[in-house]
Amino acid sequence: MTPKKEDYLKIIFELGGKQKKVANKQLAMALGVAAGSVTEMVGKLVKEGLVAHTPYAGISLTAKGRTIAERLVRRHRLWEVFLTDKLGYDLSDVHDDAEVLEHVTSENLMDHLEKFLDYPDQCPHGGVIPPKDGGDYQEGSHMVLADIADGTTVTVERFIDNRDLLKYMGDIDLKLGEQILVIDHAPFEGPITLKVVATGETTTVGFKAAHYVFVK
Repeated sequence: MTPKKEDYLKIIFELGGKQKKVANKQLAMALGVAAGSVTEMVGKLVKEGLVAHTPYAGISLTAKGRTIAERLVRRHRLWEVFLTDKLGYDLSDVHDDAEVLEHVTSENLMDHLEKFLDYPDQCPHGGVIPPKDGGDYQEGSHMVLADIADGTTVTVERFIDNRDLLKYMGDIDLKLGEQILVIDHAPFEGPITLKVVATGETTTVGFKAAHYVFVK
């Protein structure tokens, strides 16, 4: 399997494709590619039995696709934990090196790494680390900040695994676990104004970025 196909499976998983349909537009935005590229790759993944595609509804992982995605996500997120907790990486810098490491690591090394890290259940940006055996586990929220109505208070639970997004979250100082009040959605896909409940400070999040901040 090519790295590009693996990237598609991982992002479909991150966007909730284990449980629901993910829109082509979501994939295009998350991967930074054209809609036509998504359509072409999804067609290939369907032929290989890795995803199911329902026109005008979206894409979801098949059982085969879920197994591969969970294995890839487990490897990637365990390396992210190691890089941040043990080597002091900034959150926005871990993705690229974790991407390399996940492809060159044996299962034996992954097992030892997981034990060394004391079996973490989340990566540094809030994503669940699937168990090796693929058994039942509690997925995080797939409710995105962009869809939250004005006047609603939510808790920031997870950021999508994207270097630019993680750097942006650091720049605006929006942290995991913070309670935020959604004040206003600017028209025409403008920024969303938020208030951090603990400090009373206000900030804004871009409309696109708000699709990759998961809240509960």
